Amino acid sequence: MTSDNAILIRNATILTMNDALDIVHGSVSVRDGRIASVGAEPPGRHDTTIDAEGAYLLPGFIQTHVHLCQTLFRGYADDMPLLEWLKQRVWPMEAAHTPSTLRASTVLAASELLMTGTTTVLTMETVHDTDVVFETLAALGMRAVVGKCMMDSDDEVPARLRERTRASIDESLALKKRWDGAANGRLSAAFAPRFAVSCSRELLEAVAELSTREQALVHTHASESRDEVEVVRTLSGGYSNLEYLAQTGLATHHLCAAHCVWVTEAEQVLLAERDVKVLHCPGSNLKLGSGIAPVTEMRARGISVSLGADGAACNNRLDMFEEMRLAATLQAVRSKPGALTARDALWMATREGARALGLEAEIGSLEPGKRADLILVERDRPHLAPDHDAWSTLVYAARGTDVRLTMVDGEILVRDFAPTRLDPAEVAADARHAAAELAVRANI
Repeated sequence: MTSDNAILIRNATILTMNDALDIVHGSVSVRDGRIASVGAEPPGRHDTTIDAEGAYLLPGFIQTHVHLCQTLFRGYADDMPLLEWLKQRVWPMEAAHTPSTLRASTVLAASELLMTGTTTVLTMETVHDTDVVFETLAALGMRAVVGKCMMDSDDEVPARLRERTRASIDESLALKKRWDGAANGRLSAAFAPRFAVSCSRELLEAVAELSTREQALVHTHASESRDEVEVVRTLSGGYSNLEYLAQTGLATHHLCAAHCVWVTEAEQVLLAERDVKVLHCPGSNLKLGSGIAPVTEMRARGISVSLGADGAACNNRLDMFEEMRLAATLQAVRSKPGALTARDALWMATREGARALGLEAEIGSLEPGKRADLILVERDRPHLAPDHDAWSTLVYAARGTDVRLTMVDGEILVRDFAPTRLDPAEVAADARHAAAELAVRANI
């Protein structure tokens, strides 16, 4: 399916998310997948014209930590702490995935993400069959940075997830060669060592070297729970989690570290000095009882903190509106109201996500020349009135179901609240069938 070459969205309230955070009323012109103009309606013909009727037009959300492969696990792994959750539910189900169930999980995730305004994800998949995820995302039109999970050092994981170090590296490199830059540049590959608990030092050091050589992102988990922090301290000979990652050479501007709930002041200094990107997942951290990350303090140090829903196995929702609201309100509890404003939260969901992925020149704001990844959010709804302040409305009042249109690379993937490439009823039915099959295979 191809997009119209020229699309005009007129009569919109445009949150540009540019450096000045300008909000303007007017039009956005899209030509050949990129933003041609913002503000005044340009001359010239457009293939398609959409009247926004005053709705909010803003960049698509960029979720920097998700697990598309876990979407079928929704509701199968509730009410457990992190390590128990992994060992009893998530690892067995990841090991049980087949190409068909992995495809169903990716389609289910993509449909929910696109319908709630997320246009780009950084996702960590399971150990095997990651080509399926790339293939599915290529067909569905999303933008994504995808990493094959790397695990070579944990006796408690199922045999199918236990890799040999060299094989894990070789497969990750092969995926990068096959998929980096695919789908008109929408897809790229990252290295994704799961976390220090499941990776040998040899693997972590090799990934650090490869990341520098290949100029590739590294996507991992760090300091999510206190139990995990203690396990890492034991296996590393007394180092804290981020100190250990620094010892292996991983703590560079390429590192994207999910969670960072239990980071010391010294670790925060390290994160700032090395420009490590922090991926904050408030909904997941709450549901797993992991804690509340010191986001206010990290941002005050200049650390890049972006947002993600994590997986549906530990959040159950993949809705960025929920994560923005939680991010802001939880810092109010930790510190004071306004410690993380609604505007801050929306910045984290857009510009900061683009920065984390090294894509700030391409996405994250509505500016001429950037990729046309954007969403239109309805305003004419009772739960959004009186709509006095755009930032407040979008972060504290709006919901994913208010997304009327989603565009990626100039193609409309959600129009009038419905996906254009998918049938939601079929997606849900296929997902239920695949999840039942997966649970049997995993003996859950």
